[in-house]
Amino acid sequence: MDPEMTRKIDAILARIKDPESGLSLDRLGVVTRVRYNEERQVMYLFTDFLSHLPNCATCRGIAGAIISSLMKSLKEEFEKEFPDITIEFV
Repeated sequence: MDPEMTRKIDAILARIKDPESGLSLDRLGVVTRVRYNEERQVMYLFTDFLSHLPNCATCRGIAGAIISSLMKSLKEEFEKEFPDITIEFV
């Protein structure tokens, strides 16, 4: 990945915040890897939201809604920065 692409990815992860903790996704470490397939023009985002889920069933429901919102934000931000690249979650 070229340095400009890496800089954009880092900026995206720094600006998206978890609404509960206020921490950025880069600090939380929920995006574990980003891979880019130049031939297919696809960027793969490897995420680990599941290890952050609480044990309480009600809390899991709330956390699920927050995770959905964060994933939507991630996809939107990546699509803004990389409009010609398909974004996929792994």
